[in-house]
Amino acid sequence: MYQYVDRPLSTLDEGCRFLVWSMRAWVTAIGQKRCPAQLLAPAFARWRMIGGLQPFHRAMMLLNRDALDTLAFCPMGCSHVSEHEAVILELITSLRDRGPQSTRQTLELVVGEDSIGDLLETLSRIGAALAIAGIFPGEPVSSPNADQGRRH
Repeated sequence: MYQYVDRPLSTLDEGCRFLVWSMRAWVTAIGQKRCPAQLLAPAFARWRMIGGLQPFHRAMMLLNRDALDTLAFCPMGCSHVSEHEAVILELITSLRDRGPQSTRQTLELVVGEDSIGDLLETLSRIGAALAIAGIFPGEPVSSPNADQGRRH
């Protein structure tokens, strides 16, 4: 998570930027009482991620419903990654990099016990779709300005 939190979006690869945009767009749609899946579908199709739309939507619904804390997302125009956006990026990359047991331990701190297995499966499906699309998130590029304060 710490490699992503408060990072300028410009230092992230296209997979990370796509996920951050998707999280923010999903939250914005919910706030506007619009269907997030319908709003996100064109972008997911354009990025060859249409197979990841349903799992992404499900993951966001589970996080919205079962998070142990209220998750906060930056507005669409924010140039940095919020703490909770970084947690979600980490959860997706953790499955590949550290495996399901380590990711499960992190999920125990994020959502209620009843949702952990479902969210683990859903995150795995998102990761697979990202890999198939060729945009699985990687490590952020170092930047001399990466640790400067967040601007909204």
